[in-house]
Amino acid sequence: MKQSLTTAGGATRFVLIIDEFDRPQGRASALFADTIKTLSDHDVPATIVLVGVADSVSELMREHASVERALVQVPMPRMSDSELAQIVEGGLTRVSMSITERALRHITDLSQGLPHYTHLLGLNAGLEANEHRRTEVIPHDVDVAIKRAVEKAQESIKQAHYDATVSPRRDNLFTHVLLACALTKPDARGSFSAAEIRDQIRRITKKDYDIPAFSQHLNDFCDQKRGPILHRMGSPRRYRFRFINPLMQPYVIMHGLSKEIISNSEIR
Repeated sequence: MKQSLTTAGGATRFVLIIDEFDRPQGRASALFADTIKTLSDHDVPATIVLVGVADSVSELMREHASVERALVQVPMPRMSDSELAQIVEGGLTRVSMSITERALRHITDLSQGLPHYTHLLGLNAGLEANEHRRTEVIPHDVDVAIKRAVEKAQESIKQAHYDATVSPRRDNLFTHVLLACALTKPDARGSFSAAEIRDQIRRITKKDYDIPAFSQHLNDFCDQKRGPILHRMGSPRRYRFRFINPLMQPYVIMHGLSKEIISNSEIR
């Protein structure tokens, strides 16, 4: 690759974009790291853009820590509520529609910074308002949009949620524990502790559960038997958890709303 880029480049600087860089494993990952380091060491006129999901470049480049000095990290944080609101208002304005402040806040709260759900909820809320010949989207339209969004969610998301919560026992806590995880406010790295989840479980179930009552549920969510749907970090007694797929968290909340396990007031 080094020789090809140098020869073909000339006065032109190439930009190579490699998507889903978090997926290569083993030898493939090592070869990528070696290639990047070689290109950097020989000042090849090319820029390589690595796109992947991880907490840091270190996690993406496990095979070659020294390659970090040749990279510039560009984190992609979740969108702010104001940015999400612009998406909804901009789309509705194009079709001469508007939205109440309460309905708009409900959409941004549910989106959890992810525009995927902002578009999905905004579209279905607008369609619901239009079916009733209204030009303004109201909270009821968002409630209907939530049920439609749950139905139209990616099949992989729905299947993962089902696998994580299915149980022959009607009194099982899997659905409630997973919902508590989704409702718990995470830290800057998107993780939360069992102690933080406990408060949400008590709110959802109206029962005084303590950590031993649901700790195995959390462990199961990190295991193949129910996913894994969560990733566990840290050491015993100091474990922290986070959703493996960011799209799962808003889906779990919307599923809880659609099944009336929680109310709108509990997601703020």
